[in-house]
Amino acid sequence: MQSATLAGAFDELAASYDHRHHEEIARALIAWVGPGAADAVADVACGAGAVARQLAQSRADTARPVLAVDLSPGMIAVGRARAAGLERETAINWRVADAVPLPVADHSLDVVFCASSLHFLGRRALADWRRALRPGGQVGFTLPLATHFRPSELFSGHLARDVPLPHTAQEASRWATACGFTKADSRVHVLGARRVVVTSATSPDSR
Repeated sequence: MQSATLAGAFDELAASYDHRHHEEIARALIAWVGPGAADAVADVACGAGAVARQLAQSRADTARPVLAVDLSPGMIAVGRARAAGLERETAINWRVADAVPLPVADHSLDVVFCASSLHFLGRRALADWRRALRPGGQVGFTLPLATHFRPSELFSGHLARDVPLPHTAQEASRWATACGFTKADSRVHVLGARRVVVTSATSPDSR
């Protein structure tokens, strides 16, 4: 029921979504992780697909489509419309589905991105990402800095209680490590009055 309610909330928001803000977050996250042009990539809880669309513009023609998954049909529809001008229309595989578990085989991805959504998904998402990533694969996610986060009443009830919002970049890295990832590295990205912690980490080499 909670997933359906959250999907409905994002459906209502889809037409007025702050695309400029999320495009900037996507740019910062992609630059921090530095994925390969042919990597198998998923954009998890993608919203309107800011990460997926930016990746699709720079990927090799032979690369597999970026998997863009979101539970909101409205957000996926907006993402499709915004991606209509891409030179290669099949560069993104849009899927309306729950983000956890990801609809992929075990150890089939090179990179998992999650921009602006992990605090709704919960810690279980990181366990699923370890399942989906090949050994040595990368994850990149963002979380709002705790001191600058003011969720609306609409979304405050959907926040995952097991995802601690970091007060510093170091806190985000320590949490990623505690969730089973290695080589965690984080920084605070400033967006006007907002602060976002950008984190990259590596899936363990051993299964």
